[in-house]
Amino acid sequence: MPVISIVQNELAMSLNSLAEQYVKLVLAIGLHHPHYVDAYYGPSDWQPTIKEPLENIQHQVTKLVDTLKKTTPRESETLRHTFLLKQSESILTFIKVISGNAPKFDDESLALYDAVSPSKTESEFDEVLLALEKIVPGDGNLSERMVTFNAQFEIPKSKLDDVFKAAVARSREITKQFIPLADNENFQLEYVTNQIWSGYNWYKGDNFSLIQMNTDFPIYISRAVDLAAHEGYPGHHVFNSLMEKHLVNEKGWMEYCVYPLFSPMSLLAEGSANYGIEVVFPKPERMVFEKEVLFVLAGLDVSQAERYYQVQALMQKLSYADNMVAKRLLDGEISEQHAVDLLVKYTLVSEARATQRLRFIKANRAYVLNYNLGQDIVKAYIEKHANMQDKASVWQVFSDLLANPRPASLLV
Repeated sequence: MPVISIVQNELAMSLNSLAEQYVKLVLAIGLHHPHYVDAYYGPSDWQPTIKEPLENIQHQVTKLVDTLKKTTPRESETLRHTFLLKQSESILTFIKVISGNAPKFDDESLALYDAVSPSKTESEFDEVLLALEKIVPGDGNLSERMVTFNAQFEIPKSKLDDVFKAAVARSREITKQFIPLADNENFQLEYVTNQIWSGYNWYKGDNFSLIQMNTDFPIYISRAVDLAAHEGYPGHHVFNSLMEKHLVNEKGWMEYCVYPLFSPMSLLAEGSANYGIEVVFPKPERMVFEKEVLFVLAGLDVSQAERYYQVQALMQKLSYADNMVAKRLLDGEISEQHAVDLLVKYTLVSEARATQRLRFIKANRAYVLNYNLGQDIVKAYIEKHANMQDKASVWQVFSDLLANPRPASLLV
C-alpha cells in the first residue's frame, strides 16, 4: 500500500476514534442535564452506566479538543474535522453554564452556537409597532388588540388535528418531490400540555420522529404550516434523517448519531427548519394553500386573510425582540418582570404567553438566537449558492446543506 494511503487511513481511523470519544462525552454530559442530548441512535453500549463528575468530563473534553487541534485531516474530511472540533469546544462552555459560571450572553452564544446576534434597540422595534398600530383594529394597547385580532384566527381544538395533518401531508408531498426520503420514514403526532415550547421533534433514529404540539395556548392558523414544516418537512425530521443516512450509515461518521442541543449544530437545525418553511411554501403558494385548504378545514373566515398576512409579515420584523430581552435578562440588566413586560410589548402577546416565553429563555438561555439569526444565516447561504429563480436549485442547495452540516462561521 502506498505511504500516502496508509497515512490517510490512519487519519480517518484517528477521526473515527475521536468521534467515538466525543459521542461518549456528550452522553456523559447528558446525565448532568436532562435536555442536553436531544437525540441519540448510536450503539447502546456507548451509553454511560455511571454519572461521572463534571470535573472529570471537563478534563477529558479538554484533552479531546487539544488532540483535534493537533490533527490535520485529509481534504475530504476538513469540514468534518472543523465541525467535530467546534462541537467538542462547545461542551466546555456548556459545562461552565451548568456549573453556574455562564459567560455573558454574546460570549455564550459564540461559544455554543458559533454566532453572535446583531444588537437591536427598542427604537427599531418601535417603528414596527407604529406600522402595526395603523392596521390592527380595536381598542386598548397594541398587545391587547393583537391578542383580540389573532383570536379570530385560532384553530378550534376539535379541528386542530385535521388542520395540522393536512399541513404536514402537503409539506411532506412537496418535500418528497425534491429530496429522496427513505421508504420507512414516518412520524407519530402527539398533543401535549405544560411545556415551554410550542412544538418539538424528538428524532428516534431509523427515519422516525415523535412530533409533539403544545396546546397550552391557542394555536393560530399560520402556525399549522410553520410547525408542519419546522418540525417535519423539510425541517427537523428531514434534517435528522439525512444526517443519519449520509453521515452515519453511509460514511460511518458516528459523531452525528448524537445531537447535543446546546451546540453549534442547533443554529443550523433551527435556522434550516425556519427557513425551510419558505422553501416548501413560498409566500404566494402558502397563501393559496392556507386560504383554500387550511382556513376551510379550521372553519375560519377567509375574508380577513389578507390583513392577517399583512400583520404576520410585520410581526416577522419583531423576531429579534426575543434576543434583546434574553440578552438583557441573562446579563443581569433587567428583572424577570421587566423581561415579561418587554415581551408583551415587543412580541405582542398576553402576559401569560410572555411568562411562558420567559420560562423558555431561562431554561435555554442564548439558544433563542438559533431561530431568527439561524434563519437569516441559512437564508443568506442559500441565496448566495442557489439560483433563486429556479426552485430545483434552491432545493438542491438546501438539501445538500442538511446532508452536510456546517457551523455558522462556515455558512458563507
